[in-house]
Amino acid sequence: MSNTSTGSGNAGEPSAAIDRETMATRLRNFWFDFCESRVALLALLVIMALTIGAFGAPYLVPQDPYDLSTLEWADAFLPPGETGSGGYTLLLGTDNAGRDMLSAILYGLRTSFVIGLSAGTLALAVGITVGLSAAYFGGRLEALLMRIVDLQLSMPAILLALVLVAMLGQGVPQIILALVVAQYAYFARTTHGAASVERRKDYIEAARSTPLPTRRIMFRHLLPNVLPPLIVVATVQVASAISLEATLSFLGVGLPLTEPSLGSLISNGFKYIHAGRYWLSIYPGIFLMITVVAINLVGDQIRTVLDPRNSR
Repeated sequence: MSNTSTGSGNAGEPSAAIDRETMATRLRNFWFDFCESRVALLALLVIMALTIGAFGAPYLVPQDPYDLSTLEWADAFLPPGETGSGGYTLLLGTDNAGRDMLSAILYGLRTSFVIGLSAGTLALAVGITVGLSAAYFGGRLEALLMRIVDLQLSMPAILLALVLVAMLGQGVPQIILALVVAQYAYFARTTHGAASVERRKDYIEAARSTPLPTRRIMFRHLLPNVLPPLIVVATVQVASAISLEATLSFLGVGLPLTEPSLGSLISNGFKYIHAGRYWLSIYPGIFLMITVVAINLVGDQIRTVLDPRNSR
């Protein structure tokens, strides 16, 4: 049981050094295994490029597309490759308000990343708490929490998010809250399944027999052993949150047109696609698809690397 004991003073320093060395070795092996897939590595590079473009948009693009003072109505509906009144080339054209589409897409991507990461992180925290509590305490609490989780998992996430956003109203905080409620059950179910197996092992029973507080046992000893499957679920749910936000904005209940969103850009451009102005909806859709597919490819490779049945 030495792996669960905690040292103090000089006795704890060698153990801490060994733990750090072991962690560094595991991370190095994980990175080497991850890089064995060129597709996943390319997807990771795409995500990094999109992230830099999204959060560096104010310094990379020629205009703030949501600042009305920078827009020129004379530039409305310019096709890709045309030169705008500002003297710069509009690589992806402009929309009906004269917005540079590349600028609007990058600003929309920033919103998508903020919503996806925020909703995924908060849903992960809530799901871990629910799943660990159910597995650790068991009994009636486990039955109650898991029945609630099962009931929620039986409902489509988009339907639940749609109802919640309709009740909460439009805006980034409201969408994040709705997505957290719609997605935490996936993390709770995964945490409960993995923690239920770990809960019966000797090192947990040994820790329970000590005067250690329950919170320390749950989050210091039990949680680290259920993290690998949660990492995979987290990557998938971040991509799902980005897709859900775009869907809600496309349906008109997410972010309004005055705020950057890939979904609202696609929705706005859809009205003009039959007029031949394809770039208004096609390009935001392509960026959304590339983002979601790249995140899913990275998550799939992480799942493959963390799968204990795979050997290096």
